[in-house]
Amino acid sequence: MTQTTLKTTPLHSYHVDHGAQMVDYAGWEMPIRYSGTIKEEHEQCRNSGGLFDVSHMGRLMLKGLHSRRVLERVCSRRIGDMQEGQCRYSFVCNERGGVMDDVIVNRMDTDEFMVVCNGANREKIVNHIQSVIDERGFKVKFEDRTEKTAMVAIQGPKVMDLIGRVSSEVPTLKKFRFTVKNLMILKLIVARTGYTGEDGVEIILPANAVGMALKLLLKDVDNDPDSKLLAPCGLGARDTLRLEAGLPLYGHELGEEISALAVGMPFAMNLDKSEENEGETFIGQEALVKQTNSGGPGIKLVGLVIDSKRTARQDMRVLDGDSDVGFVTSGCASPTLGKSIAMAYVNDAQSAVGTKLKVDAQKAVLDAEVVPLPFYKAPKKG
Repeated sequence: MTQTTLKTTPLHSYHVDHGAQMVDYAGWEMPIRYSGTIKEEHEQCRNSGGLFDVSHMGRLMLKGLHSRRVLERVCSRRIGDMQEGQCRYSFVCNERGGVMDDVIVNRMDTDEFMVVCNGANREKIVNHIQSVIDERGFKVKFEDRTEKTAMVAIQGPKVMDLIGRVSSEVPTLKKFRFTVKNLMILKLIVARTGYTGEDGVEIILPANAVGMALKLLLKDVDNDPDSKLLAPCGLGARDTLRLEAGLPLYGHELGEEISALAVGMPFAMNLDKSEENEGETFIGQEALVKQTNSGGPGIKLVGLVIDSKRTARQDMRVLDGDSDVGFVTSGCASPTLGKSIAMAYVNDAQSAVGTKLKVDAQKAVLDAEVVPLPFYKAPKKG
């Protein structure tokens, strides 16, 4: 039987040197954790700073006369009114209003954009965007830059102070804005975004320059190894962090058979997009408008606190008495809250905060209560 060769990111040697346990993730060899535990890495990010390799995520460039119109058609969020240097979270939907992926669109220039998509969906989204370009005859240069670049996320309450040692501009960026910086001979895209619930940045840079950039950025940290200001964190901690922050993950809270309306993120959709004035409606908009007008999809994404040391897992059934009313999408033991938490889709009738439910864990039935999302919000500074 032929064994598939996993792709490696430009930080692969960094992971190995720091004792990472590597796993197959969406066809990439990625660190699930390092020499410590997932809980320790989680707390490192919540209390100080964590460095995450997210180079497996897709980085797709669109440039040209019709680049905006392509993205208006592909993305559920309005694109044309974005400012240069702005990042915008959006869904990419199918005709039924299900979610093909969630992406971040970055406006580089008047007619140039970068789309960051999930690593597991990169090929699908590349093909989807190309099909829209071909179908409409749009004039666009479309390039997949994923394997020519690296992407790291640096997240945590002390991160902006660390970044400030290298750049005075980046800490002044507003959330969901980016800047292009020159570091020595390197050109970096630094965005104030993230997936942990903490402040921080995501940095995109040439693949062959990531080693030099990390040395420049981490020189003060490396000179004081006992400071623990910043430490590498794997995909395990990234998942527990995003779950505490109530952030959806494709394949769990998002999918092609789940309506974009059900996830409870109305800001990520502009259902009033129009074709007037050379505009574009987005794929799936008609289906989502019909769902809205008929009362919605009938299910909602909710947070659950589990009254047990056991954790709820994906696809476990959610019960109201003996009635099946939903299913768990993600669950973990929350290091920050010291409780078992989960996200789940439940019927509208059982979605109110305070509703008492149960989770069928096969060998046990766990008591649960609906709570607001997110489970955790980072304390405001000052």
